Amino acid sequence: MEIHDDEKGTTAAGFLERAIGFYATLGVKVERVISDNAFAYRHSTAFRGVIDARGIKQKFIKPHCPWTNGKVERLNRTLATEWAYARAWTSNTDRATALPAWLDYYNLDRAHLGIGGKTPIDRINNGRGQYS
Repeated sequence: MEIHDDEKGTTAAGFLERAIGFYATLGVKVERVISDNAFAYRHSTAFRGVIDARGIKQKFIKPHCPWTNGKVERLNRTLATEWAYARAWTSNTDRATALPAWLDYYNLDRAHLGIGGKTPIDRINNGRGQYS
């Protein structure tokens, strides 16, 4: 997860490349990407270029139906309650600086009910890279 100042296709494509690289270090191959219908995902040649170059299947949620991307919506809710608005920050910079530590906690230490009380990293390690 990264914080960016824009939602341009080149920004989304760069993020996707970095995410693919990160997951590769964990032994996970990105095969599918599901997203909303934002311009950066649907019409960007840069984003489409990453998808095509990596042989990734892209799927879009039904317009105006965010619940079809429930995992992302749940993560957004958790981000809001446990990180972004969990306390009063002195600045957006301070909040952004705290994000990497929160992500480590979320992925390495925090039990997730949706995956049987495991942490995401346990799910990856025990599933030998089969994370869905």
